[in-house]
Amino acid sequence: MTALSAPGAWAQTGDGILLELNAAAPSEQGGCRLTVVVTNGLPQGLERAAWQVAIFDAAGVVQSLPVLDFGQLVSGKTKVAMFELQGRPCDQIGRIIVNDVAECRADDGTDMRNPCLTGLATRALTDIEFGI
Repeated sequence: MTALSAPGAWAQTGDGILLELNAAAPSEQGGCRLTVVVTNGLPQGLERAAWQVAIFDAAGVVQSLPVLDFGQLVSGKTKVAMFELQGRPCDQIGRIIVNDVAECRADDGTDMRNPCLTGLATRALTDIEFGI
C-alpha cells in the first residue's frame, strides 16, 4: 500500500520532511521491527529530530506512544532507522500516526518543532496505515 499524507508542499517542492514507513517485520523477541526512512528537505540540518507516534491496534485503540528518535539529520539527506516495538506483533498494529514532535532542533540550536510538524509528509509501503 502506498499512501502519501499531506503531500502538498512535499510533492510539489520536496521541502519539509518526509517520513516513510518502509517495512514492518517480526523481531526475534516477538515484537515488531519498523524500518522508517526520513528525508530532510528543509534548507538547514537538524541537530536532533524525534517524533512521538501513536500505535493503534486493529480495533482502533491506542496501545502506546513511543518516540522515534532519528538523531541528527543533514539537510537534503535521507536516513534509514529501525525501531523495535517490543511485545507488539506487527499483525496486531492497525495504524500508526505522528502524534507530536518530541524534539526538532536545527544545527544552530533553533527550535524547529513547528516546521517539523507543519512541513511533515508521510508515506507507507506496508499494510500498516501511517499518517499524521
